[in-house]
Amino acid sequence: MQREELLFNIASFIAGVFMLDYGADRFVDHTAIVAQRLGVSQTLVALLTAGAEYEELAVVIAAVLQKQSALAIGNVMGSTISNILGAFSLGLLLHPGHVVFDRSAQVYTALLLLVTTAFCILACFGTLNATAGGILVAAFVVYMLSIFVAIHKGVVTPPQASDSDSDSDEGMSDDEHPNPSGRQTGLPETEASPLLSRDISRHQRRPRPLAYHVSQLIIGLAALTLSGYILSHSASAIAEYLNLSATVIGFTVVSFATTLPEKMIALMSGARGHSGIIVATTAGSNIFLLTLCSGVVGLAQIPADQNNHDQVQLFEVVFTWVSSFMLFLVVLLGANRIIGAVFLVMYLVFLVLEFTIFRR
Repeated sequence: MQREELLFNIASFIAGVFMLDYGADRFVDHTAIVAQRLGVSQTLVALLTAGAEYEELAVVIAAVLQKQSALAIGNVMGSTISNILGAFSLGLLLHPGHVVFDRSAQVYTALLLLVTTAFCILACFGTLNATAGGILVAAFVVYMLSIFVAIHKGVVTPPQASDSDSDSDEGMSDDEHPNPSGRQTGLPETEASPLLSRDISRHQRRPRPLAYHVSQLIIGLAALTLSGYILSHSASAIAEYLNLSATVIGFTVVSFATTLPEKMIALMSGARGHSGIIVATTAGSNIFLLTLCSGVVGLAQIPADQNNHDQVQLFEVVFTWVSSFMLFLVVLLGANRIIGAVFLVMYLVFLVLEFTIFRR
């Protein structure tokens, strides 16, 4: 590959990240509006958007379609580690004081540890086949149903929205914008009144039709699919140029890029003292990754090439399990900024080892 081709693939990767964020925002926001119009419970919408790694699923599907199972599984495991040691640690570092987690957070992390243990056993023995994939997908369905039942019984409080919890201004009507005229103008009351009147009349227009929000939802899905193809293809090309395996590039570059939304949410939630949002985003995202996303890889039944170096290493499997175990202990016992710093250092060590000793 020539240097110009490398620059093109790097530019394509960056463009794919922006499209990934756009697609996730568009999909989640308009899914919520469609659900509201159809009378679906807002609790259900919040649950579906909390920790749902739609962009990760898009990347995994795109990698599978290109027969890049190593990139897909590397992205799944790398994102799992990045969510805990990268995003969760940033939330702890910015939290104003000692963090105490509630019972629902402990339930989430205990379930995550159980799922991670099962996944690591499958990865160690190389048995992530169609049967295991079907079981993982079924486990994801059972997990979602159990959460619905728990919410219905009032046992578990649903987590806040994770990947794209900010409403898009475009396409929102007056019934979807709370208090549209409540902003401060900084003008005297006599001058501000006409402005407020015009502002109210501008927002008091008829709601967008349901078909509009459905079309925007489809656009979001298309953007997610296209960005997944761009990311997986450009990442594979970069890995080839740098003489890195697809597994390593999935563990590092792709997983870091696709978990940027979680990192931003962790920063904002930690600074505002919302520890529950950090845990819900981390645990929910990782359960999504290790069940549904890895299940898709297993169901694809892509044969592994025994002659290359794209196989998952024991070091990576151990790091995946240890990070989940440490998250469980921290949520159980409480945490502070020192724990966040330790987690972040561990993540940096992991990246350095991937690019040096385990670069394959």
